[in-house]
Amino acid sequence: MYGLILMREAPAPVVRLLLAGLLVVAGGCGWLRAMPTPILPPEELYQMGENDLGRKRYDEARTSFKRIVERHANSSWAPRARFLVGETYYREGDFDKAIKELDAFMAFYPRHQIADLVQYRLAMSYYDQMKPVEQDQVITSKAIDQFKKLVKEYPESRYATDALAKIDLCRGRLAQKEVWVATYYFNGGNPRAARQRLELVLKEYPGTLVVPEALFLLAEVNLREGRTEEAGELLRRLGSEFAHTEWGRRAIQRLRAQSAQN
Repeated sequence: MYGLILMREAPAPVVRLLLAGLLVVAGGCGWLRAMPTPILPPEELYQMGENDLGRKRYDEARTSFKRIVERHANSSWAPRARFLVGETYYREGDFDKAIKELDAFMAFYPRHQIADLVQYRLAMSYYDQMKPVEQDQVITSKAIDQFKKLVKEYPESRYATDALAKIDLCRGRLAQKEVWVATYYFNGGNPRAARQRLELVLKEYPGTLVVPEALFLLAEVNLREGRTEEAGELLRRLGSEFAHTEWGRRAIQRLRAQSAQN
């Protein structure tokens, strides 16, 4: 009753406003509900994603590419979109998420026309995480495995040559690790453990740059253990095959010093 009296006394514009408010409440505010997001065609989403990717707007790009994967899974755009989801993570340095997405691509599309590129990016996601020699080298081994897979599965790929070069670099890192550990053992008074590491380097990594250092250190191990003949053979090999290196020059100096003493 009081409400009706107030409405009679209120100005007409106010009354109209109150009535509008009542209608909104009575209608359950249906007209305020958010409109459903339209499902854009995959080519449009892909173009949006590429534009954002080029501007380094990775979150926005990823959203567009994920919508293609989720809403247009059977379209020809879906494989590239799935790769580019991983690519956005790779460019952000979020390698764990990049690896997950790239692995998923390889599981779904191992023979796709860009599969070699995806495999290369997967290998690089490990390669870019390699640790210094003093630290664990598990990631380095995983990078080697992925680069080897690229060379084996896609030998004609334009990325195969770089993969081979990266394999050599990774093997060099593993060899460096072994020499570093051998030096630690040698300096710690454990020449036997040092020998095992150094002989492993010479057997498993014969073409790496640390071979001269490994030979010189192995000669030192032999000298410490009283194996002067074996040490002399290693020093002569160094002087003959690696005279251009620091370790070759050291070996030549050592041999000259020994000759002078004799």
